[in-house]
Amino acid sequence: MSQVPSRPETPAAALAELLAGNARFVTGARLHPHQDAERRAALVHGQRPFAVIFGCSDSRLAAEIIFDRGLGDLFVVRTAGQVVGPEVLASIEYGIHVLGAPLLAVLGHDSCGAVRATYDAITGAAVPTPGLQPIIDRVAPSLAAAPSAADLDAVSVVHIRRTVDALARSGLAEAVRSGACAIVGLTYRLAEGRVRVIATAGAGLAGVVGAPVLGWPRDR
Repeated sequence: MSQVPSRPETPAAALAELLAGNARFVTGARLHPHQDAERRAALVHGQRPFAVIFGCSDSRLAAEIIFDRGLGDLFVVRTAGQVVGPEVLASIEYGIHVLGAPLLAVLGHDSCGAVRATYDAITGAAVPTPGLQPIIDRVAPSLAAAPSAADLDAVSVVHIRRTVDALARSGLAEAVRSGACAIVGLTYRLAEGRVRVIATAGAGLAGVVGAPVLGWPRDR
């Protein structure tokens, strides 16, 4: 099995490793790192993931696959529409504060079912079940903030950026200010398999790959 670099220790290095893995996935040159018995045995007594991935639960968005990673590399938290609640925030903070991951990636995508469900609920095209209402409530502000609520992929981008902003002002704020971690917003194109950086928070990623920093312009 081909070798990959050792664990990234900075936000910029962690993001570079994620993007490199995604490039391998897109081109079909995957390394499938850290997926053998030796790696499994090495992780029995602890884990040191280099990134927390907070992504949508969509079955087409499996983080370890699209970033070409393996056991112990990523601490993954997923909800439909990557909506944040108390347990989700606690899980994210565990990955940053306890496990020491230097990067939090907020991962959304086009053709998001949670965004579509929210749009349908708001326009009256469908009536959500009570269990779905918390998702609708958390995505709805992003529809209101988007230039056009009917452009659902644009709403998804706004939702990712708003989530990055909210997380940067949460219990992660001091870690972001100190440079201990940074937050990046990524959008994934289902047909292409490629991720694109659309927002960052934290000095460790300032200007990386041309991404808008916190206070970004509201363009697509």
